[in-house]
Amino acid sequence: QVQLVESGGGLVQPGGSLRLSCAASASTFSIGAMGWYRQAPGKERELVAGISRGGTTNYADSVKGRFTISMNNAKNTVILQMNSLKPEDTAVYYCNAASSLYKRGDYWGQGTQVTVSS
Repeated sequence: QVQLVESGGGLVQPGGSLRLSCAASASTFSIGAMGWYRQAPGKERELVAGISRGGTTNYADSVKGRFTISMNNAKNTVILQMNSLKPEDTAVYYCNAASSLYKRGDYWGQGTQVTVSS
């Protein structure tokens, strides 16, 4: 059973930056990729960014050029650096672990709130 523990998030003004971190523990041998999803009130959960253990990345068009995802394979940790944040980035962000990139895995973190507001 994979457990995902998230940290980061919070309140930031438009144009600001935040950093989200997610650490996977226990039975990580099955993880081929990790990623971040977000869900705003009244909307479906959507992919923000994903990364494979080999370093291949995948971003939603809405965050390209502003967000960067990275992975530390040794520590089974994935980082989402979010710059130039906009009010429309406000959502609960969830870490996800999957067997491969472009798949939505069965393992989720508890979610962390990101609020972009002046």
